[in-house]
Amino acid sequence: MMQQTQSVIKCPNNKEPQNVTQLSEFHLLQLSEDPELQPILFGLFLSMYLVTVLGNLLIILAVSSDSHLHTPMYFFLANLSLTDICFISTMVPKMIVNIQTHSRVISYVGCLTQMSLFIIFGCMDDMLLTVMAYDRFVAICHPLHYSVMLNTRLCVSLVLMSFLVSLLDSLLHNLIVLQFLYFKGVEIANFFCDPSQLLNLSCSDAFTNNIVMCFVVTISGLLPISGIFFSYYKIISSILRIPSSGGKYKAFSTCGSHLAVVCLFYGTGFGVYLGSAVSTSPRKGAVASVMYTVITPMLNPFIYTLRNKDIRSTLRKLHNSSLIS
Repeated sequence: MMQQTQSVIKCPNNKEPQNVTQLSEFHLLQLSEDPELQPILFGLFLSMYLVTVLGNLLIILAVSSDSHLHTPMYFFLANLSLTDICFISTMVPKMIVNIQTHSRVISYVGCLTQMSLFIIFGCMDDMLLTVMAYDRFVAICHPLHYSVMLNTRLCVSLVLMSFLVSLLDSLLHNLIVLQFLYFKGVEIANFFCDPSQLLNLSCSDAFTNNIVMCFVVTISGLLPISGIFFSYYKIISSILRIPSSGGKYKAFSTCGSHLAVVCLFYGTGFGVYLGSAVSTSPRKGAVASVMYTVITPMLNPFIYTLRNKDIRSTLRKLHNSSLIS
C-alpha cells in the first residue's frame, strides 16, 4: 500500500490551517458505483477502444499503402489518426483495468505521466486540425500553387512543429505542477488525471492556478481555433465568388469531413468544461468527459471514411486483395 503523509499547514488560499497531504497516489472517480454495471462498462469501453484503434489504423494503412493518397491532406489525416490512437490510449486502458480490478488508485508518477500524455496528444489534435484547415485553405484559395506551397518538406515541418508546441505545453505545465508539494486531497473528480482537477487539488493560490489554465487554454485552444476560423473565413470568401452552385458545393464538400471533426472535437470539449463549471455533480462531469476523450476519437474514422470515396475505395481494394490472397 502506498504511503502518504499528512501535516497541518496553512494553504496560501486558506486563512485557517488545514490538513494537507503529501501524496504518492490519487484516487480516480468511478463512472458508476453499481456493481452490476461494472461488467457492462468494461465491455462498452473495451469495445469503443478497440473500434477506435482499429478504425484509425485502417486509415493509416490506407494512406500508407495507396500512392494516390500520398498528398498533404491524407498525410495530415494519417497523423491525426495516429494522434487519436495515442490520445485515447492514455486514459481508456487504465480505466478498463481499474474497472476489472475494482480499483481507483493511480500512483503520483502515473498520474503525472497520464496528465502529460493527455496534454501532448490533446494539444497535438488541436494543432493538426489547424494545419488541416490551412491545407483546405491552400487547396481552395490557391489551387494552382497547392503542390508548391504544401511541399513534402513543409508538411513534415508542420507536423513536427505541432508536436514540439504540444510537448512544450506539457513540459511547462508539468514544471509548475511539480512545484506543488502538498495537495488538499486524493480524490480526482474524473476518470483520468484531468489537469484542471489536479490544479484544484493543489495547495496553491488561485492566481497561480488561473495563470496555468489560461496558458494551457491559450496554447491548446485559443490559438488553434483562431487559425481555423481565419482559414475558413478565407475559404468561405473564396467559395462565395464561385459563380455556379455546383462549383460551390464541390469546393465546400472537400471541407465537410474536417469541419465535422472540428465541430465535434471543440463542441464536446467546450461543452464539457462549461457544463462542469455549472454542475455540482463530479460524476456527471466525468460522464460528459467521455464525449471528447473517447467518443470523438472513435467517430473520426467513420466521419472520414463515410464521406471520402478515395479512402473507401482503397479500403475496398485492401479487403479484396486480402480475400484473394
